[in-house]
Amino acid sequence: MIKTLLVGINAKFIHSNLAIRSLKEYAKQHYRIPIQISEYTINQRVEWILSEIYKQSPDIIGFSCYIWNYEMIKHLVCELKKVLPNTVIFLGGPEVSYSAKQVLLDTPADAVIMGEGEQVCAQLIDAIIHHHPLEQIHGITYRTKQQIIENPPANLLPMADIPFVYQDMTDFKHRIVYYESSRGCPFHCQYCLSCNDNQVRFRPLEQVFEHLNFFLTHHVRQVKFVDRTFNCKKSYAMAIWRYLQAHDNGYTNFHFEIAAELLDEEMLSFFPSVRKGLFQFEIGVQSTNPLTLKHIQRNTQIEKLRTIISRLQNGNIHLHLDLIIGLPYEDYQRFSQSFNDVYALAPDQLQVGFLKLLKGSGLYEKQTQYGIVCSDYAPYEVLYTSHLSYLDILKLKMIEEMVEIYYNSNRFIQTIRYLVSLFPSPFAMFEALATFYEQQQYHCCSHSNVEYYSILYKFFQTLSPTDTTSFQWLAKFDLYSHEKAKKLPEWLTVSNHEHLREEIYQFYHNKQQIETYLPEYAHLDSKQIYRQAHIEQFPFHPITGEQTDTIILFNYQNCDLLGNATYFVLDSLIERSDVDE
Repeated sequence: MIKTLLVGINAKFIHSNLAIRSLKEYAKQHYRIPIQISEYTINQRVEWILSEIYKQSPDIIGFSCYIWNYEMIKHLVCELKKVLPNTVIFLGGPEVSYSAKQVLLDTPADAVIMGEGEQVCAQLIDAIIHHHPLEQIHGITYRTKQQIIENPPANLLPMADIPFVYQDMTDFKHRIVYYESSRGCPFHCQYCLSCNDNQVRFRPLEQVFEHLNFFLTHHVRQVKFVDRTFNCKKSYAMAIWRYLQAHDNGYTNFHFEIAAELLDEEMLSFFPSVRKGLFQFEIGVQSTNPLTLKHIQRNTQIEKLRTIISRLQNGNIHLHLDLIIGLPYEDYQRFSQSFNDVYALAPDQLQVGFLKLLKGSGLYEKQTQYGIVCSDYAPYEVLYTSHLSYLDILKLKMIEEMVEIYYNSNRFIQTIRYLVSLFPSPFAMFEALATFYEQQQYHCCSHSNVEYYSILYKFFQTLSPTDTTSFQWLAKFDLYSHEKAKKLPEWLTVSNHEHLREEIYQFYHNKQQIETYLPEYAHLDSKQIYRQAHIEQFPFHPITGEQTDTIILFNYQNCDLLGNATYFVLDSLIERSDVDE
């Protein structure tokens, strides 16, 4: 029997590959073709992945190709053709769709699927199995002994025909689940491949509700919608959001990539009514430079965007805001302004990325006009532009790393807020921190979570502070917000613990207190609770800054998606009191 294997090589272990699962399920449902799938990550050695694929002895192999895995896949295809010379290998995905002929010139692959793959992939595998000619299969480019042949593009499938790929959720316990309710995008952003796919297709709502109910019933931790602009059709988006609100299981989080400027008053008034943590929005700001926005064809009204995001922050929505480095007409100084503009919006995540010149995108076609020079190999990241030197890019790389470590980790919220207050702007602080980090060679090795606090404290000391205790208390709050630290760094000496020790013991012995504040610990005895929860008295409120003794209880068995522990502000340790969360 012919054995077919589809391979996904993900950026991280927690990711899952929706594409190969969709191809597998469509072939099974419509062509009764059994397909196996294998997933790996780019952090694994090519030699190991090669050996694992070889052991399965597939007759047909298909690879899902993206900018982050394509270089590895090229190596794998070359080696697989040596050890499995009779195996047919085809490639698909956004990285190869717009340069199919060149891909077959650069690799010994036998065929490339161009564009949407479910039906085309099934037809291709069926033709290979039954030795049918390939010229009738639209949407492929393939190799013959004499030449490379590119067939016409395939017709797009109705979204109702795109299969739902999830049945057994055991394999997804610690991985991100992806879901697709629409394909296409109505916008023309010049850095994105979706600028070529303006025909937006929507999955029927009754199907979507059925699928969402599956996720909710199985208590999936997070579902990421991969729709390019989820809210491009208001009635469709609102129907799904209202369904999720009405059927909320109190646990599952749903991530959407949206266009903020499309949110109207009805939508903005709706979001405060949903559970905090139910929705997570990713909004691509990219730049606040009007000239840059014009040339990448983004119709963003900055003041309107600020107002909308401010409303979202009051509506229980977890916010990701994106910036891109290397866009036309944005130099180092102007990017710093974009950074400060977006930082002022206080997103939960500030994602700073570097422009990738994707084949088929508008900027790829106009790279000479804009003076954009990128790497010749995937992910084709910008090296310099007419407005940014390579040295500028290197400096921004280190700043981006500092943002990832010290902002997006959510482990240093109060200490970073304090440090930013000591500088003329947020960008200036991260710039100074990046310079210090590199000068001390901290970027040359990995560090533990506690060591990152020590690095931040050493940076703080270079500022010649007159008050070190405030920073220490804030660092202590940040540290305990994520973990019951077994050992504190030697510089973190501030403590009120000793004189409260007896009261803390009494608190953990009080069953009523435990049921009120720590119900997840109710099955444990007081000593176990003492070892697992944490109480700390601060000389000021670490969030508001109010100068009054503040007792905080940290609950590590109730954390958000970013690992922040639930905390309560206690009026007293002895008697039950009102709490602020």
